[in-house]
Amino acid sequence: MKNMLTAISNALCRITGSNVGARAVVSSRAFADFTPKASFEIKKCDVHRLEEGPPGQAELTREQGLHYYRTMQTIRRMELKADQLYKQKIIRGFCHLYDGQEACAMGIEAAINPTDHVITAYRAHGYTYTRGVPVKQILAELTGRKGGIAKGKGGSMHMYAPNFYGGNGIVGAQVPLGAGIALACKYLGNNQVCVTLYGDGAANQGQIFEAYNMAALWKLPCIFICENNKYGMGTSVERSSASTDYYRRGDYIPGLRVDGMDVLSVREATKFAADHCRAGKGPILMELETYRYHGHSMSDPGVSYRTREEIQEVRSKSDPISMLKDRMLSNKMAAMEEFKEMDSEIRKEIEEAALFATSDPEPPLDALCDHIFHNDLPLEVRGTTPWSKLKSSS
Repeated sequence: MKNMLTAISNALCRITGSNVGARAVVSSRAFADFTPKASFEIKKCDVHRLEEGPPGQAELTREQGLHYYRTMQTIRRMELKADQLYKQKIIRGFCHLYDGQEACAMGIEAAINPTDHVITAYRAHGYTYTRGVPVKQILAELTGRKGGIAKGKGGSMHMYAPNFYGGNGIVGAQVPLGAGIALACKYLGNNQVCVTLYGDGAANQGQIFEAYNMAALWKLPCIFICENNKYGMGTSVERSSASTDYYRRGDYIPGLRVDGMDVLSVREATKFAADHCRAGKGPILMELETYRYHGHSMSDPGVSYRTREEIQEVRSKSDPISMLKDRMLSNKMAAMEEFKEMDSEIRKEIEEAALFATSDPEPPLDALCDHIFHNDLPLEVRGTTPWSKLKSSS
C-alpha cells in the first residue's frame, strides 16, 4: 500500500509540479505510521536550595511538537523580516531581535496558563507572539502603523497584550513591576503566577535584588527568569559579572539553571517553577542558557566582540528549531514534507503581514494624546502650543 501511495505521489508531483502528492502521502500516514507520543532525555538542571529539580525526561505528543515548531519558526521568520524591513529603513529607531532564543518564549508559554502573567525587557517580539498577538500587529507596531498592537506608538520595545505587560525599555525596570504583579496575584488569591524576565546584562541592577528581597519576604508567586544569552550588549558575561551563576544570585531564593535552547527543558523547568509558586513556597529563580544570533540591537553587527564561527557553531549544534525537528523526525513523529509545507505557509503569513505593516496608515496627529489618560478629559501639556490644542479621546 505504501509503495502504491509513493508511486501515485511521485506521478502527481511530475504532472503538476507541486507537492500535492506529498501531502496525500502524509495525510494517509497520519493515523497509521506516525508516533503519537514519545519520551525524550533532557539535560539535567543545576539546582540551588532545592532538594530536587525538574525531571530528566519529557514527554512530547505529535500535536505539541508540530505546534511548538510552527510557533518557533514563525518567530524566527518574523524576526528575519524585521531585520529586512529595518535595513530598508521602513522600521526606524530601536529594534532588538529574538532569533535564536525561541525555545525560551515557547517553552515558558507551554508551561503556564493564559491567565498567568508575563513581563519582559525590550527583546519582546517573541513573547508578544506567544501571548497571542498576530504577526501582522507586531510588524505594524515595528513600522509605526495604526494597526500595530500599541497603535503604532510603542515600537519594538513597547508591546502589550492581555496579561502581557511589555516590552520595557529601561534595563531591569520590569523586574520590580513583575514582583508587583505577583503581589497582586497573592492579594487576589487567584492562584496565578507572574513570569518576570530580564537579561544577563540587567542581572547586576540593584533594583533586581530589592525585588528579590520583597518577593522572598512576602512569598510572592513570582518566577524570576534570567535569559542568559552570553552577552550584555557587546560585553561577555565573564567580563561583566563576578559570578555568572545567575540561578544562584537570588541567594535565599531557590534557583534552576536550564538549557534554554531546548524547548522541552524550558517547558519542564517552567512547570516545576510554576508548581513551586502555586504551592505557596514563594518565588523561584531560573537561568535560561540561550543565545541570540543577531547583535544586541540592529545598530550592533554582533561580530565585533564574537566571531562568525562562534555564531555558526551554535546554529549547527544547538539551534532550538532544528533540535525539535530532528527529534520528531528520528522518532517518526512527523514527515519532512510536513515541515516543508509548514515552512511555506509561515513564509506566506510573514509576507502578508509585512504587506499590511507597510501599507497600513500611520496614526493621525490628533491621536497623539490618546491613551495617556483612561478617561476623556481634555488634556493640556503644560499649557504649551500647539500641544494644548490636542485633546485626549481615549
